[in-house]
Amino acid sequence: MEKSGRSIRTRGIFSLTKLVDYQREGDLAIVTIDNPPVNATSTAVRTGLLHAIRSAEADQCNKGLIRCAGRTFVAGGDVSEFGKPPQEPHLPDICIALQHSPTIWVAVLFGTVLGGGFELAMACDYRIADKGARFGLPEVNLGLVPGAGGTQFLPRLVGVELAADLASSGRLIAAQSLFEAGGLDRVIDGDVDAQARIFLEGVNSKSIPVSQRSVASFEDGFFDAKREAIKKSAKGAAAPNLNLDAVEWATKLSFDEGQPRERALHLKLRYSDQSIALRHVFFSERAAAHPTAITGTSSSPLDTIAVVGGGLMGAGIASACLNAGFKVRLIERDIGAADAGRARVETILQGALKRGKINATVFDKQRAALMVGDDYAASYEADVAIEAVFEDLAVKQSVFRSLAQHMRNDAIIATNTSYLDPREIADSIANPDRVVGLHFFSPAHIMKLLEIVRLPQTSKAVLATSFELAKRLRKTSVLSGICDGFIGNRMLAAYRRQADYMLADGALPKEIDGAMRAFGMPMGPYELQDLTGLQIAWANRKRQAATRDPKERYVAIADQLCELERLGQRTGKGWYRYEDGNRSPVPDETVQVLINAYSAEHGITRRTFEDTEIQSRLIAVLANEGARIVEEGIAERDLDVDVVKIHGYGFPRWRGGPMHHAEALGVKKVRDQMRLVREQSPGSWALAERYQVPQKVR
Repeated sequence: MEKSGRSIRTRGIFSLTKLVDYQREGDLAIVTIDNPPVNATSTAVRTGLLHAIRSAEADQCNKGLIRCAGRTFVAGGDVSEFGKPPQEPHLPDICIALQHSPTIWVAVLFGTVLGGGFELAMACDYRIADKGARFGLPEVNLGLVPGAGGTQFLPRLVGVELAADLASSGRLIAAQSLFEAGGLDRVIDGDVDAQARIFLEGVNSKSIPVSQRSVASFEDGFFDAKREAIKKSAKGAAAPNLNLDAVEWATKLSFDEGQPRERALHLKLRYSDQSIALRHVFFSERAAAHPTAITGTSSSPLDTIAVVGGGLMGAGIASACLNAGFKVRLIERDIGAADAGRARVETILQGALKRGKINATVFDKQRAALMVGDDYAASYEADVAIEAVFEDLAVKQSVFRSLAQHMRNDAIIATNTSYLDPREIADSIANPDRVVGLHFFSPAHIMKLLEIVRLPQTSKAVLATSFELAKRLRKTSVLSGICDGFIGNRMLAAYRRQADYMLADGALPKEIDGAMRAFGMPMGPYELQDLTGLQIAWANRKRQAATRDPKERYVAIADQLCELERLGQRTGKGWYRYEDGNRSPVPDETVQVLINAYSAEHGITRRTFEDTEIQSRLIAVLANEGARIVEEGIAERDLDVDVVKIHGYGFPRWRGGPMHHAEALGVKKVRDQMRLVREQSPGSWALAERYQVPQKVR
């Protein structure tokens, strides 16, 4: 008896599932996974797969296809299951069943073949891939090693060097490159399903299982050198070197010894602090892109983007839009400035061409999609206009008035301001419901974060369209309300302020920077200021001076540096000095003398700050400011704050963001640190509600 459709036949018993379909065509078994959106290997999928394999064997199918419906082959496991006790059948069970099955199995690969999907493919006898497919072991990005033999299969398939690179970095490899390395049997330009069937017609025996193949030789000292290189780049993340360790096992152990060892480490790491933090970020990024403010709202069509301002920021925004397939109208104050803006954009596009990010055809298409000029009439056909001129309220207001005069009434007008109040920029604009803040981070064609700033009048449809724009631009988007600096720069200001307090009280720039790099930041606060330029923050401090609370401690050392024209790397000196052609910061005795003089002038007896004390105080300040931002409704949730700090400011991803990290530390520890911070600088800090000492009940 045989039943078709969505039933799985297994030795006379039918197990119904909507996720895996088994059908037989003569002696050919066709197994289709249909678990949108990415065909993750959930418990139900694994159960269906095992039943399908057994059904093919019971039906005496000589050959079989493992394929997927939808837009991709299996792109990994179900991450939501990683925090729960694993349920049988496990993915290694499926891989073992495929290797031991008398049926000849071919994996039909397309889309992104990742993690468990890649392991599933390697367990099959043969692998046929669409030319556009990409492959990888991204478990490292979740603080894990593969759990079904990925680090044991891959060295036996493509060699140690490539396997170590893919497993420890999580990077993806294109189908053709994997084929050339020996990881695929055929790459198809066309109907991969049909070609897989044709391929099977010419195959009459099972291949030697990948698990039984020997590992090719590799250079002596490879693992030691690779381990040192990873240590430098990982900045405290443990998983990259743990993946390298697992790959090394494949060179010393049989597959039957190495795979269970890999599995045990995988399961152990699921409960590690780093993996929990990284999974928090994984889900937070997805949640941040769908705030409750746009629930149930549709976005408007997007085709053409106007960008006003062709400087570094405007050129970066224009390039990002071109890369996303939009037509771009770049508007400047005069033709000379417009031509300069075009040159900046084309330089960015040429860089992408040179690095192989785009090909010549795409390059020509993007150049053709760019129009530049000095006439705001070009904005009429735009669906969204983004002003990206310098931070001057009067100039931005003038740009908004010109855009409102020429654009359709339903077109979105956005400001890229970092600090100014968007309500003031849009003060005289009709239809204020179409105004929004789109705060890009520099360089805008590279940085992933986009803060989408809601004004009181901004419509839900405009917000929804802004998030759709961010998606098209491949940005990580977060909704923010209005405050000085929005989410990210407001927290950065608090971070820098506390760093300055410790600087005045005894620490040196290199000590604070070194402590934060040891924590996992890509650079410390003073190295970062030198990189971005001290003049921007200086201008902002001068703007805030009139409204600054007189009780708040103010350290003017940075202002003194700016007055000496020490503006950072571009002037060759800032908090550090820089040799010609070298961006490495060199401690400058002039700065240390200036700091010591400031302390003496203010009657401060300088003291020593240990690395852990520097880290604890700065992280507590970030957590406190983030909590206040959530309490004030500027951010919807803690997770939004975490996403901003990770993608815009380099907070170590493996720590989960400042809010997640603070929660892991515990409220009491952060509260204790904030007490010390307040004692250090009385009148300078407002505590978030969660970090205030609870009142005793009388």
